[in-house]
Amino acid sequence: MLASWKIAPALLAGNTMVLKPSPFTPRATLKVGEILRDVLPPGVLNVVSGKDPLGASMTSHPVPRKISFTGSVATGKKVAAAAAPDLKRTTLELGGNDPAIVLDDVDVDTVVEKLFWGAFQNNGQVCSAIKRVYVPEALHDRIVDGLADLARSVKVGAGTEADVQLGPINNRPQYERVSELVSDALASGGVAAAGGKPMEGDGYFFEPTILTGLSDGSRIVDEEQFGPALPVVTYRDVDEVVERANATHYGLSGSVWGADVERATQIAENLECGTAWVNTHLALAPHQPFGGAKWSGIGVENGTWGLLGFSEPQVVHRSKG
Repeated sequence: MLASWKIAPALLAGNTMVLKPSPFTPRATLKVGEILRDVLPPGVLNVVSGKDPLGASMTSHPVPRKISFTGSVATGKKVAAAAAPDLKRTTLELGGNDPAIVLDDVDVDTVVEKLFWGAFQNNGQVCSAIKRVYVPEALHDRIVDGLADLARSVKVGAGTEADVQLGPINNRPQYERVSELVSDALASGGVAAAGGKPMEGDGYFFEPTILTGLSDGSRIVDEEQFGPALPVVTYRDVDEVVERANATHYGLSGSVWGADVERATQIAENLECGTAWVNTHLALAPHQPFGGAKWSGIGVENGTWGLLGFSEPQVVHRSKG
């Protein structure tokens, strides 16, 4: 999907391109290149795979005039630094620490499952997935219980097994990071309402984890976990919780959940992020611009805005005289 977000507008705007997938996930993107090899003229779409030094060589090479990158904030900063000496144009779609704010008028029974899958889709390995949930104190226990019940009920396993709903964490470094953040949360006074540890057996499988008893300042609340662990944090005042949700370097997306849609929309408009959803999350569309504020990115992908990002405007002015 991420490859298509770049291939389609880049080629439609008339460019040739070199596409490099993450070294942890090369096979699907290489297959796309194989499928398109006989569709496009030679040299128009080139797909190469390799470890991190390959990406660094590509971004600093004098031939490319435009770099579109999706990945972590840390790597995005390196891409921007490599592009700067040559003043290459960049689009950076980086990490997020997306807040979901649950309002006091919400229907808990309706919202819990949506919150769960907004956080745990692809096992939490989505840049714009819910990373932290803010709930009113009066609704805390019911929401935590509902999320924990779902976390305990979903089937985790290899994608080759029947009825599996969640798979593994993609790679060892990320598996170790999620494990570290959950351990830190539990050592800091947090409680695992569900999960809380790696699963037994082979592979990078981690129990779907719901954490409570935490607040802003905890690493797993302040940082992007990018895995199957979700902290639930309480609040008392709506203005205060919006301020807390915005008190971060991240600004990719967020969501507000409530029965009064107009009220929820007004609150969502105060979130400092590229996409603010109301009563949903991860609702993406190819015609809808997608980008982040602050450290979550530069520029946007998709829609007319994303297409224009792969072009340079030129004015040709002829005198009437």
